[in-house]
Amino acid sequence: MDDGADNESQRAKAVWLANLRQDLISPVSAIVDFCELLRGEVGETALYEAASDLDRICQAASELSALVDQLLHPDMALKLTTSGDEGVRRLRHDLRTPMNAIKGYSEMLLEDLDDLNAGSLEADLLGILEHTGTLLQHIDKLAALTDAPADNDLKVFETPQHTAAMFANLAQSMRPDGQFSDSHPLSGNILVVDDVEANRRLLARRLKRDGHQVWTADGGLSALDVLSRQSFDLILLDLMMPDINGFDVLARLKEDILLHDIPVIMISALDEIESVARCIEAGADDYLPKPFNPILLQARISAALEKNRWRERERHYLAQVQLEKQKYKDLLHSILPQQIVTRLNGGETTIADRHSDVSVLFSDIVGFTEMSAKLPPAQVVYYLNRIFSGFDEIAAELGVEKIKTIGDAYMVAAGVPDSRDDHAQVTVEMALRMLALIEELTLEMDHPMQIRIGVHSGPVVAGIIGSHRFLYDVWGDTVNLASRLETTGAPGGVQISEATAMLVEHQFEISAPIDTRVKGKGQVRTYYVTQRKTAAG
Repeated sequence: MDDGADNESQRAKAVWLANLRQDLISPVSAIVDFCELLRGEVGETALYEAASDLDRICQAASELSALVDQLLHPDMALKLTTSGDEGVRRLRHDLRTPMNAIKGYSEMLLEDLDDLNAGSLEADLLGILEHTGTLLQHIDKLAALTDAPADNDLKVFETPQHTAAMFANLAQSMRPDGQFSDSHPLSGNILVVDDVEANRRLLARRLKRDGHQVWTADGGLSALDVLSRQSFDLILLDLMMPDINGFDVLARLKEDILLHDIPVIMISALDEIESVARCIEAGADDYLPKPFNPILLQARISAALEKNRWRERERHYLAQVQLEKQKYKDLLHSILPQQIVTRLNGGETTIADRHSDVSVLFSDIVGFTEMSAKLPPAQVVYYLNRIFSGFDEIAAELGVEKIKTIGDAYMVAAGVPDSRDDHAQVTVEMALRMLALIEELTLEMDHPMQIRIGVHSGPVVAGIIGSHRFLYDVWGDTVNLASRLETTGAPGGVQISEATAMLVEHQFEISAPIDTRVKGKGQVRTYYVTQRKTAAG
């Protein structure tokens, strides 16, 4: 037979065996699953009368599963194509014994369901019978195959067209992808934990050959010690060790905030399903029984390292998101009061409050417009930044709320958004500190400067305006009068209203009243604050 025919024969055998495995394993697995469901149902509903028949069904299902495993062994499965093979005939005959028991006891139990008041078992029993019937059909096909001589190998291994297409599609999907075939496999720092030196040495050699950096530990305690000093991308952890078993080491790793994200693959000769399940539940990423297949080990190590890379990327992206969120919060806090930010984050969309006792301050740099026309733009911005940054520091220190700047005008308010009894006193204190700051800065700058300040106390409405660029602002007659007092004030002076003067006269020296004409108000009695009162005063 030439190479092409030989390949075709091998492919036909592979298709046939894959189809046979699926045809036999699927119904057997379904029967076993239905038995487990029925056991649970009987236990929950205390249907003890059905327990004996169900035990016989489950016992037969276990025997059936074991026999199918024998039949599907590669050597035995290929003998199915050999006409008259005695071993196959005997095994095929033996399969009918548990199938007949399953079918018989299931039918008997179905007939007794009404008397037992166990109608809830009917669907699962019917499922068992259905899959038992399917399995019988497949066994009959095998009988026809082995009892009739085949003309040639290809004819023996003929399979339905749709099955061959399905197998070909699977093979196409699982063949090595060209875009990855030339790429280097993932490598990483791996810790091998095993109490048997030969196992450690062999596994370390294999991993180093694959390009990994490898550290070893001969037990649970030494592994924890190494982990406290060295970072790893993956841990291969033996389950049975004399000092601390692998399961307890795994539990400690997952409780440690610095170590719990390191992928762990458990390796052990103990391969019963309960051990596997417990390790996975405790946080292991995978489980390999000894002796392990080297190709499978390599694949699972690559998968674990890839998962770890994605975890690192996720942590990086989350850190970036957190950083951006913090920048957003800092920016929001720099332009809005803390209380307002909290309310916005709480879902409020319209924020507007009335405050009855508030003091508002306006200031303006005298002659700044004319001065800025003579200076380079960068110097103008530099002067304003020095001045307003100083004002911001004073406001933050005194707990006064900066409202906004407009050109060279600066506005603050006290008593919003949180009310305070000393709103007038703290606002006037800020005004005097602003004057002192301007005097200091004038000594440093080439151009002497003065400011006018106006303060008024009364009720305001405060709230948020804008949907993209938020602004916390205040409105009302109090705001308008404070602005007028700044406009009509003397350079280097703090002009306050009568309402403000009544609130601060016990702490500050104020001038005699002045009748000041204010736009929209007519004659208004105002005062100038000269200085703080001394303790003796």
